[in-house]
Amino acid sequence: MRKFQQYIKEVIQELKKVTWPTWEELKGSTMVVIIFSLIMGSYIAGLDFGLSWLVERFIGRG
Repeated sequence: MRKFQQYIKEVIQELKKVTWPTWEELKGSTMVVIIFSLIMGSYIAGLDFGLSWLVERFIGRG
């Protein structure tokens, strides 16, 4: 039990050293992630559509 208590104390000490982002930094980072996700999702969807179209043209349906 002592080791667990020591572990918790050390975790708390380390968390006090962390530099947490400001609200503005957090909003900015969130927007970057959202925009990047939308761009990558669009890219992958376009690639999937394009490759599906190519396969249908070369192989045909059934």
